[in-house]
Amino acid sequence: MKKVLTISLALGFCLVLALAAGCSQPEAPAPVATPVPTTVETTVATEVPTAVPTTADSLTPGPVQTLPDIWSIEVQVESNGEAINPQITTTRRGGKGMNVVPEIDVRITRSDGVVETESMFQPLHVGRSVTLAGTTKNTDRAEVWAVTPNGDKLKIYDAYVPFRSYN
Repeated sequence: MKKVLTISLALGFCLVLALAAGCSQPEAPAPVATPVPTTVETTVATEVPTAVPTTADSLTPGPVQTLPDIWSIEVQVESNGEAINPQITTTRRGGKGMNVVPEIDVRITRSDGVVETESMFQPLHVGRSVTLAGTTKNTDRAEVWAVTPNGDKLKIYDAYVPFRSYN
C-alpha cells in the first residue's frame, strides 16, 4: 500500500509541475502592424530620345579573335552541297583547348535573313559537329564563338560558307 501511495504522490507532483510550467510562460507578443507605404511623387527630367539606326544581322563577315595558345581549338565549317536539303555543318577538329573550352556557339545567318544558333557543350571530342539549315546561295554566313574557361566569349570564325566547292 505504501508503494501505491508513493507512486500516486509522485505522479500528482509531476502533474502539478507540468501545469505550473505551462502557466509560467510569457504571453506571445502581439503581432506588429505592417507600416503602410507612402508614395512620394517625383519629377524626372526626360530626354528626348534620339533615333539610333538598328541594323538587321549583317551578312558581311567581320573580324575574328584568337584564343590563347593553351586554349586554342580548331573548327571546320562546310556546306553539304545538296540542293534539296542544304545544310551547314560545323565540326570540332581538335586543338589544345579541347578539354578546357566549356562551350562552342555556332550561328548561321542565311542569305534569306533567317538566323539559326546551336551550341556544343563539354565533352568536346574531335569530330563532334552541329548541323544547321543553309541555302543554295554562296552568301550564308557562319560565325563560331568559343567560351573560354574564364567565361569570355571570343569569335573564332566568321566567313561565308560556299554552297558548293568545285576544287
